[in-house]
Formats: sequence, C-alpha cells, structure tokens
Amino acid sequence: MPRTSCDLRHHLARTSALRALGAGGGVVALAVVLAACSGGGHDMASMSSATPGSSASASQTPMSSAAVTPDPAAVASASSAVSAVHNDADITFAQQMIVHHQGAVAMAVLAPDRAGDPAVRDLASRIQATQTPEISSMTGWLQAWGAPTTAGSGGGQMGSMDRSSMGGSMDMGSMGSMGSMGSMGSMGSMGSMGSMGSMGMSEQDMAALEGASGAEFDKLFLEQMAVHHQGAVDMAKTEQAEGSNPQAIELAGAIVTSQTAEIAEMGQLLESL
Repeated sequence: MPRTSCDLRHHLARTSALRALGAGGGVVALAVVLAACSGGGHDMASMSSATPGSSASASQTPMSSAAVTPDPAAVASASSAVSAVHNDADITFAQQMIVHHQGAVAMAVLAPDRAGDPAVRDLASRIQATQTPEISSMTGWLQAWGAPTTAGSGGGQMGSMDRSSMGGSMDMGSMGSMGSMGSMGSMGSMGSMGSMGSMGMSEQDMAALEGASGAEFDKLFLEQMAVHHQGAVDMAKTEQAEGSNPQAIELAGAIVTSQTAEIAEMGQLLESL
C-alpha cells in the first residue's frame, strides 16, 4: 500500500529520532516520534485529546495503586535496614517513584500475552523483576520515616512526562534549545507539554496497549516505556542532587544507570521493527 504524506513524515522523523535515542537523545527523541504525525491513525492512538497546557492529573489511570502489592517481608526488611537520615526530597522521591514503578509494572505485565517480539517480552520481564522489589523497598523506607506511601494529588515537582499532556502538536523549535535534557524542569519552555503526572502514562496509553497485540503492541510498548523511563531517570537525578538518605541516593543511581541503558535498548528495538 502506498505511504501517505503523513506516513512519510512519521517514518522520516521516527528514523531520525531513533538514531538520537540510541545515542542518548532520550525523551526528546521519543517526543519527535510521537509528534511526527499529529493527524491521527493507530500510531497516535495512545495520545490524549487534551489541549496544550491541560493538567495531566485528570487523565492519570487509576489502576496504579493496584498494579503491585508490596511484599510484606521485603517491606519489613527494608524498613528496619534503612537509615533514619532523610529529608523531604527523599520522601518525595520514594512516594513518586513507587507510583511511577507501579505504572511501568502495569505496562510490563501486558507483554507476555500481547507482545510479538520475544525481545520485547524479555525486556518487560526484566522491568517487572527489577521494579517490583524496589516498590517494596521504598514502601519500607517510607514506613520507617513515618511518611505516607502516597504523596497526594497533583504529582509534585518531580512528576514525570505524561504523553497525554502533549496535546496535538509539539513546539519543535523549542526542542533545539533543550540540549541533552538536563532536567524535566526545562520542559516548561515547550509550551505544549503541559503539566507532568507522576504516573507518566494516561488512561488512553493503557487502553491502547491493552487493545494492541503483535507488532502494534511492541511499538506502542517501546515508545511509551521509553518515555516513562526517561521520567524516572530525571526523577532519580533530582534525588541524587537533593536527597540525603544513602539508600535512596544509591537506588537513584541504579535507576539512572539501568533505565538509561534500557532506553537505548528500546531505541534499537524500535528501529528493528
């Protein structure tokens, strides 16, 4: 079937962005992919119709709290072992990373029955195996610190990228000035991005994944998870800069290392589809 002009624009932008993603372009590269063809089609099925600048919190999927039940023994172990030294940044990091991890695991558990590429299923399995025990650890830390395990509504300053807030277009000119995306705070100048939600995903994102299978699922999963991972990396870098608890800072470093590598892996997998 001949490609439409929209297909061609998407293909060219996607190819360029994936090269940048593999080279460490991160969320900017994924944003190029997602914005390449704003006219619709199944490639954009998971995008929200939210207007530019609208709040992401309104479209956050409610399943996050039920995605993973922390292991009681692991929670107790983490609670007894964590250092009492902590500050507000540590609490915020743990609260919001728990919710963020819940979102990643909720996406990952869809892969065994829906993914077409064994490499995508393997990646999803690794994400679930890594992030599930981290949820238990952070839950234990918060209990030890006498802090609630949820931060309340609004997402907070460390919220991650929610594609539903991207609206129908991207200010591509502003992306050139963003460099290597030092922090999520720099995204405020993009205008059309809107506010960030801690889940890093919307009801539309999950509905699209749940309704997809085979190669379509693989593409959506990799695109959404790469953006989701970039949000976690930026949250972790904030913890490294502002936190005081040694265990939380150590976990933040591990997240930066592992999820940056997985972003590059997802870029390579996308390019091979």
